[in-house]
Amino acid sequence: MIKRIIPSSGEALPVIGLGTWQTFDVTGNAYPGLKEVLTKMHTAGGTLIDSSPMYGRSENAIGDICSAMPAADDFFYATKVWTTGLQQGIEQMESSMQKMQRTRMDLMQIHNLTDWKTHLPQLRRWKESGKIRYIGITHYTDASHEELEKIITAEKLDFVQFNYSITARNAEKRLLNVAAANGVATLINRPFGEGKLFGAVNGKPLPAWAKEIGIESWAAFFLKYIIAHPAVTCVIPATGNPAHVMDNLKAGEGILPDDGTRKKLIDWLANV
Repeated sequence: MIKRIIPSSGEALPVIGLGTWQTFDVTGNAYPGLKEVLTKMHTAGGTLIDSSPMYGRSENAIGDICSAMPAADDFFYATKVWTTGLQQGIEQMESSMQKMQRTRMDLMQIHNLTDWKTHLPQLRRWKESGKIRYIGITHYTDASHEELEKIITAEKLDFVQFNYSITARNAEKRLLNVAAANGVATLINRPFGEGKLFGAVNGKPLPAWAKEIGIESWAAFFLKYIIAHPAVTCVIPATGNPAHVMDNLKAGEGILPDDGTRKKLIDWLANV
């Protein structure tokens, strides 16, 4: 698995992680399948698991499944605060840590910039005390990119999470470069456009030239485009399917497309 450096610490992070929106919002009956997903992820070298209180039962599922795995402490756990008010935020973050069964959270993020000016000082206090290792902010729309840029330029943060894909490339205009210039690691959400990219290529074979450069699945086609950008730290596609997670993880191995090949990927997809 290719790794990228978290600028604020020098720690190396595998480029493919796991999102849990919808896919981990399940009851215990679905745990065996999700345990297989996490086991395959661990075996392939992936570590980052991203969640949020907004994702229903996802934090509980992560805590219940991972705590029973020998590799529990090998994962990089990330969640978010998603409420207004200082005390409400503290209580929600405490609840998240209990649900995920962590005494120390790797990354705590402010979800969709909700009341971020209130929560950020508290995140800094928790980081200083050692309760969390990294702090960050998130959003999922192109319209948020300008505000994210302003915040990571003005405030000292470890991570910024935002949307980016081969067909939604607004982050290439400024945000990715601004993050790199300010030493902020990036987490990429919506890499498959909420699944719409797979719909666009449904039933179509991969172009032969893609296989020649190590792209063996549509997931790799879409993900390798993203992680080829040097300012991308980790991509977090959400899945609860063991076969799909393996396709995703394989995209983090081998060679990455150069600028010319990335353009070729864009052009080919535009003509499908």
